Amino acid sequence: MNMSLVEYERRGSVAVLTVNNPPVNAMSPGVPRGICEGIARASRDREVDAVVLVGAGRGFIAGADIRYFSLPWPEGEENFSDVIRAFEDSSKPVVAAIHGHALGGGLEVAMACHYRVVSPGTRVGQPEVKLGFPPGAGGTQRLPRLAGVAAALDMIVTGSPVTAPQAVELGIADSLIEDDFVEGACRFAEQRARSGGPHRLARDLPVNLDDPAIFDAMRGKIARRARGMRAPYACIECVEAAVNLDFDAGIAEERRIFEACVHSDESKALRHVFFAERAAGKIPGIDKSTPLREIASAGVVGAGTMGGGIAMNFANAGIPVTIVERNSEALERGMAVISRNYGASVSRGRMSEEAHDRAMALITPSIAMEDLADADVIIEAVFEEMAVKKAVFAEIDRVARPDAILTSNTSYLNIDDIAAAMPDRHGRVLGTHFFSPANVMRLLEVVRTANVSAENLATVMALARRMGKLPIVAGVCHGFIGNRMLEGYFGEASLMVEEGIAPERIDRVMFEFGMAMGPLAVMDLAGLDIGWSKRKDAGGGTAIERRGSWIANRLCEQGRFGQKTGRGYYIYEKGSRTPTPDAEIDDLMEAARHHFGLGPPDLSDAQILERCLYPLVNIGATILAEGHALRASDIDLVYINGYGFPAWRGGPMHWAGNVGLDRIHEAVCRYHRELGFPQWAPSSLLKELASSSRTFEDHDRDHRHA
Repeated sequence: MNMSLVEYERRGSVAVLTVNNPPVNAMSPGVPRGICEGIARASRDREVDAVVLVGAGRGFIAGADIRYFSLPWPEGEENFSDVIRAFEDSSKPVVAAIHGHALGGGLEVAMACHYRVVSPGTRVGQPEVKLGFPPGAGGTQRLPRLAGVAAALDMIVTGSPVTAPQAVELGIADSLIEDDFVEGACRFAEQRARSGGPHRLARDLPVNLDDPAIFDAMRGKIARRARGMRAPYACIECVEAAVNLDFDAGIAEERRIFEACVHSDESKALRHVFFAERAAGKIPGIDKSTPLREIASAGVVGAGTMGGGIAMNFANAGIPVTIVERNSEALERGMAVISRNYGASVSRGRMSEEAHDRAMALITPSIAMEDLADADVIIEAVFEEMAVKKAVFAEIDRVARPDAILTSNTSYLNIDDIAAAMPDRHGRVLGTHFFSPANVMRLLEVVRTANVSAENLATVMALARRMGKLPIVAGVCHGFIGNRMLEGYFGEASLMVEEGIAPERIDRVMFEFGMAMGPLAVMDLAGLDIGWSKRKDAGGGTAIERRGSWIANRLCEQGRFGQKTGRGYYIYEKGSRTPTPDAEIDDLMEAARHHFGLGPPDLSDAQILERCLYPLVNIGATILAEGHALRASDIDLVYINGYGFPAWRGGPMHWAGNVGLDRIHEAVCRYHRELGFPQWAPSSLLKELASSSRTFEDHDRDHRHA
């Protein structure tokens, strides 16, 4: 028996099998064999009346080893099917003792046992849909038999887990063990063994369907968020099979659908994202031996939209934070917004009144910069203008502790310039680009300045994770990763409007591709005045006139800044965020074509897609070549988590590999010849990879960071 992965111990009349495959007890090769050998040994032992299966460490079994969805399973090794067959053939009851978690294949293993017990704090679920496929080891057939069709359908289609009490209430688990867990599980197993049975398996239970319309209702419910995706609908089909077919036929149908999905581009993309998130924490110069600073208190300068949201992140993480504004009026406005945001969470049932009070108590408002003197970390979140930020940092420099970490929440500016202005703070200044709304958005670009120490960078990365963020390291360049690429995306959308392509058509193409919103709708949401202000600054007070900004300038001159004014590229009725096409834009498009001497518009939907997305890939390749992104998969994570790129397409760089880098490079060169704009200047890395028939993932593998 494989003693290192599955340990065998006898406690009285109960054989305890402990899966010990850190860190999460995945069902890697060797684990199924160990379980099968343990069941066989218990079956032979006349002193054993029952078996308890438990996980070592913090959880039961997290699920399958995801690597083996892309790799062949070792020949001759037992697998999931062998484990399930061993449970079903066992003459002695098998009890799954679940603590921490049983997710995906872990729950499927547990549901194949005769009984299940759970500890408080446990979560169980079938999250496979988040990797682009339905459960494939009987989950879609056993869960409806245990929990009922409605609950099972919701769990499988959404991928959302349930708590231990919910698992007992639904019938997924038979008992909640609140004292010593393994001892309690053994007592439960002994009692079941003494009862003499029958020890029914989930496969033998009937499936009861109260509402035959439930499946079509679920399809309608997910239609918008699952557009373009296959996996959520595949999950519905599998649960339908549980209702319409006998168990063995349902298992066969589940497996057929699972196999088709697991080999799809959708699933490969979602698995790419899964591994990308794990790779994102690997930073050159940082490893487990890098010491982390303790962050026990924090400061935020600026109580506007971003500053308030950042302060909420600290409070949500249980870290006391002082938020400083220039005057009482601005401070009161900022605190009122924070209170309203928390109040909304309470009203929606996402937060208790007690949690609301605790969070608010952790935020201290102030108009005195001196109140930041004891903070371990201070984040500046004021207006996006270098002179303003440098002035604020000078004030922070005056009051902050010598060892405090100082960061700037900036979207575009050169943080090395800010750091250079404070030579006494060497190694302690970097960037933290939060995304709006900062208390909601998961992405955080951590901008690595030229001299930041490994200790302080690692501390900020750990702080971000403590806040529930996904931190991605970016280098210092204009716009870092996300916004630098965004200029090409927005730029092409603006150019196409000036060529006579209606905003609603461009946005439709991108929405149908899977983007959360089209680019023109996003510009209206963000505010057209932001870009106008930058163009005026660059033009010495007069907005620069050039292709791509001509219509935008006209809109801003008319006070049409987007949603905030009810008009931008679209019309927004009072109290509504729904964009409505505006005939005045048609007039502006005609005027722009006349102004620039352009002919009538002649672009297909496919060309609109190319014009929007190929600049993302091209600029992303340049950022990667320059070293401002550590890996292409980091760029994918930035665009998925910060800009609404569909996760099921894997991010722009992964998606580009599916399109073909040779095809994209040829188009980039062609558009550069035809249009000549900076976003089309061909990336040398894109050319290199295209010419060698390689992808950005190949590049990541060749330059893997330890």
